[in-house]
Amino acid sequence: MPRALTRIPAPASSSVKRLPTRVALWLLDSPRLGHAVSVKRFAGRLLKQPALQGEVPAQSRLGAMLCRECGNARDRRIGLELLRQAARAGDRRAQLELGQLCQESSSEQQQARHWLELAAGQGCEQARQLLKQL
Repeated sequence: MPRALTRIPAPASSSVKRLPTRVALWLLDSPRLGHAVSVKRFAGRLLKQPALQGEVPAQSRLGAMLCRECGNARDRRIGLELLRQAARAGDRRAQLELGQLCQESSSEQQQARHWLELAAGQGCEQARQLLKQL
């Protein structure tokens, strides 16, 4: 009598779980593709689930996209929260982006200084230049 083979699920490797993020970042960083609205929309969809699961690069890029590319207040609010989470986790790009966004608002200059100092402390030259302007 043949024995039934039981299937043992393979452990999900981190590279497979990060694949949507890697594809989305590649699309956004592509000189030929990254500026197309449809590509940005697709990349945003790819980044959504990883960002909600706490992947810092996904939070950073999706947050920046929502703050810069979308016109409604709800998307901007979600984008700011994603950027804050990524910046608190130490993402230099998110810290710089938050500093720039806060710098645009006259009431958030202290927040801008805080995020820009953190980014500059990680070696971001653009953050150093913006700090000199504050």
